[in-house]
Amino acid sequence: MELDIAADELKSALDRLRRAQGQIAGIIRMIEAGRDCEEVITQLAAASRALDRAGFAIIATVLQHCTAVGAPAGEDAERMRARLERLFLSLA
Repeated sequence: MELDIAADELKSALDRLRRAQGQIAGIIRMIEAGRDCEEVITQLAAASRALDRAGFAIIATVLQHCTAVGAPAGEDAERMRARLERLFLSLA
């Protein structure tokens, strides 16, 4: 399934991914500086949540797009639904 959705429709997901990217860079610096383990784990949890939310935002956008546009040529609705379900469950 190609992600042929306009970038502006995925803006919130991209913003979350950029935020997570910054958090991960910060975590690396924290580990290199020998910061407290609890602080590192707290930041890891925050980055993980940011990635999860970005994934859910992408899936929500794809679902919205698919319901508006329909299944791609050559793919029936049931097959598309099964593919979207697998994507959703991969984040759950």
